[in-house]
Amino acid sequence: MDPAPARLAVAVKAQARALGFDACGITDASPPGSAPHFANWLAAGHHGEMAYLARNAARRVDPRKVLPGLRSVVCLAVSYPGDHDNPPPPPALRGVVARYARFTDYHDVLAARLRDLTAFLNGLGGAEARSLWYVDTGPVLERDLAQRAGLGFIGKHTNLLGRTLGNWCLLAEILTTVALAPDAPERNRCGTCARCLDACPTRAFVAPFVLDARRCISYLTIEHKGPIPLELRPALGTRIFGCDDCLAACPWNRFARAGRLMREHTRADLAAPDLIELLRLDAAAFKVRFAGTPMARAKRRGLLRNVGVALGNLGDPAALPALRQVAQDPDPLIGEHVRWAIERIEAP
Repeated sequence: MDPAPARLAVAVKAQARALGFDACGITDASPPGSAPHFANWLAAGHHGEMAYLARNAARRVDPRKVLPGLRSVVCLAVSYPGDHDNPPPPPALRGVVARYARFTDYHDVLAARLRDLTAFLNGLGGAEARSLWYVDTGPVLERDLAQRAGLGFIGKHTNLLGRTLGNWCLLAEILTTVALAPDAPERNRCGTCARCLDACPTRAFVAPFVLDARRCISYLTIEHKGPIPLELRPALGTRIFGCDDCLAACPWNRFARAGRLMREHTRADLAAPDLIELLRLDAAAFKVRFAGTPMARAKRRGLLRNVGVALGNLGDPAALPALRQVAQDPDPLIGEHVRWAIERIEAP
């Protein structure tokens, strides 16, 4: 092995650890081997309304088209803390938020560190070095690259999980023209286990390693912008932003070690928010409450849509006064879901 790329790789990994990343691995610039699988997934329409996935498909399956002269990809992971066992049910009239969203927005938390690591990397590479960094915002198949970089493997639930990270981790990557020694890829270690597939409330997995996003609660409560299909609403339970069921079911989590970086950015108020309080948020109050958090992505109309479904599923008449106040909200999406909740609670 050329000693220069190996030496540079060691330096980059040490700097990544110093900046707070829990794992760092390196892979080369070749296209991921999952390109045919990704093309078939798109052709089947499993991406739902996420048109950007298809629009950038050519670049996603070949990172060399993202950064000309690409030679290496630095893959990074940050493990976020949480209750890795079965958490207790939330109190009455409170919602469930996915664990990653109970913190300051990880895009903001990781951005400064990625800028610093990118500057360090470019400094190692010299005046001609060019690099691009992403926090799940770029046209790359980041989980495939992370597996090839040895950070973990893609489980049957289509998420990356590591033997020391579990699947409670956030991913980022730096594409660079600097030549770095690659790491050995990780192999799949799911075996015959199918707990994640069995745990899905909406049966969103068409097959192992194949997710139909159109049935996924995370997609329905965040990415999907229209009405939640009637037949799927009961399965949402009280989940108002994302879903962790397939992740929580993975037995590899018992070996997971939560990192420290995200812990200081915990938002305790997002762990089990009061649904009635959320239902009463106007546009200004929503912005104040969720600025700088992942939940801002749903926007007021999406979150209140989800809150209406959650209250309908709870079936508690105590929610009726607040629901009736919001039933005529100017936004028809909110109004329809709130009226659905009222009808469900009042049904004999």
